[in-house]
Amino acid sequence: MADNDQGLPTAGEVVDITTTGRKSGEARRIEIRIHVLDGRLYLTGRPGTPRSWLANMAANPEMTLHMKQSIVRDVPSTATVITDMDERRRVFALMLQREERMSHVDVDVWAATAPLAELTPV
Repeated sequence: MADNDQGLPTAGEVVDITTTGRKSGEARRIEIRIHVLDGRLYLTGRPGTPRSWLANMAANPEMTLHMKQSIVRDVPSTATVITDMDERRRVFALMLQREERMSHVDVDVWAATAPLAELTPV
């Protein structure tokens, strides 16, 4: 649900993202759940499996966030893949602390192997 002044999603909202394929150059759209922590937008997934969306963001950070629940809106954004281990631990610890559906998270395992990117609307 978007309930902030910027009309951006709140934690737990399911969104679509469109990235540019790093090899094909074609638009790639997927559905994913967004995490909102202290007003910042994050995308992640379960550890252990490489994600094309993350590789696409690393190659071309310009992407689109497609909101499709309480507000329907496309938000041009820039993605930053988070690689710093201290920052990764901090973000996953916040997810564990604040989001009930993330109660299964082992912060060290997720920090070491899960995909993680921050989205910044432009």
